[in-house]
Amino acid sequence: MFDYFEIREEIREEIGKGKEGKPVVALESNLITHGLPFPENIDTAFQMEKNIRDQGAVPATIALINGKIKVGLTHDEIERLAHSQNVVKASKRDLSSLVAKGMDAGTTVALTMWIAHRCQIVFFATGGIGGVHNSYEGEYSMDISSDLIELSRTPVAVICSGVKAILDIPRTQEYLETMGVPVLGYQTEELPAFYSQSSHLRADYLLKDPQEAAQVVWDHLRLKLGTGLIIANPVPTEFALSKKKVDHWIEQARKLAHKENIKGKQLTPYLLNKVKELSEGRSLKANIELLKHNATIAARIALSYHQIGIKS
Repeated sequence: MFDYFEIREEIREEIGKGKEGKPVVALESNLITHGLPFPENIDTAFQMEKNIRDQGAVPATIALINGKIKVGLTHDEIERLAHSQNVVKASKRDLSSLVAKGMDAGTTVALTMWIAHRCQIVFFATGGIGGVHNSYEGEYSMDISSDLIELSRTPVAVICSGVKAILDIPRTQEYLETMGVPVLGYQTEELPAFYSQSSHLRADYLLKDPQEAAQVVWDHLRLKLGTGLIIANPVPTEFALSKKKVDHWIEQARKLAHKENIKGKQLTPYLLNKVKELSEGRSLKANIELLKHNATIAARIALSYHQIGIKS
């Protein structure tokens, strides 16, 4: 199977060292190809990697390059993805076709989780997970993100700022509960709402620091519960937006998407872009800052997890 993978030497060595190596934190590439505009996509990708290194861990940005599953991109490869106009947004169902056709692709949360797990990477930092789309879309089209399915069957800890704000957060939380996926609040008792610090929904449990978060992940994996975990980390206070304002912008964006018949893979990037326009760029700034912050927190938790392994 690993004929399909190309794991950067530094990452392969650290994983191979086990307790003697540094922890590795996975990063998705869909934020580079579809989530952020140029040049913010390049700057944010580089800064997330730097934040992880600054904490003493090793970043592993994941993507498809020429049909190869790349675990750990070079700067040139990140720039290649950021500049390209024809890169595919890839989830698990796309993988075999993209590999066979030798294509480039940015990996979604679902596919990044699957690849990380195959490479023995426990921690993954991203912005927000996909979920259940709002009623008039979800009820008729069954538009439910494969991120939720992957979380139900792939034991990776996903550090994020909750569910993307454009989605139906209460229904997504219910779905995660049904699938047995714990939703844990990092230094918060409430589930963040991506651009906003609270969705007014309670997280399952509060994690007070990296050590407690690492212990929960350690026990979850040793119990072989079989699911991933969400560690929901709020956007930093100075960049947080009012949920009331965000909800208003999202409703306007949804109406435009419905009018223009935007669906499927195109819906999420369309809505995010419209919210960026309506917020005069404030949502983009919040998105960038929460991504960078999540990378830092993921590295801190990964380091604490690594210490538990050394002592065990």
